[in-house]
Amino acid sequence: MKRNEPLSTVMSTELTTVNVTNKLSEVRKLLAERGIHHVPVVSGTKLVGLISATDMVRLSFSAYGADARAVDAMLDHEFSIEAVMSKELTTLKTSQKVRDAADVLASGAFHSVPVVDEENNLAGIVTSTDLIRYLAEQY
Repeated sequence: MKRNEPLSTVMSTELTTVNVTNKLSEVRKLLAERGIHHVPVVSGTKLVGLISATDMVRLSFSAYGADARAVDAMLDHEFSIEAVMSKELTTLKTSQKVRDAADVLASGAFHSVPVVDEENNLAGIVTSTDLIRYLAEQY
């Protein structure tokens, strides 16, 4: 792996995001329909949180066996995006390198890292899958 490759080499920039005013059922639908595992939560362009598919599974497990409409009703009635999202985020800056992303993700604590600019505006996201694809291209 090239140690000094810019982070932009691997990060995804066409992101699906939500705002804290969205309903949690919308997040569930985005995860299911788009085949993604992480949804950044923004206020304007500022990153304020992140919701993962794992977060949603934990919430909807109590409605196991119910149809999607019942799960959505339960999610929207019981929870808000702000209550569910992770707020204490590890992020990378757009000026960092691929190696920095690899170091963070190698810890195994999570599978994605949002990328922000100096003003904390969301610029992209790097996932474990992004790094594996990058590595595969190198060999």
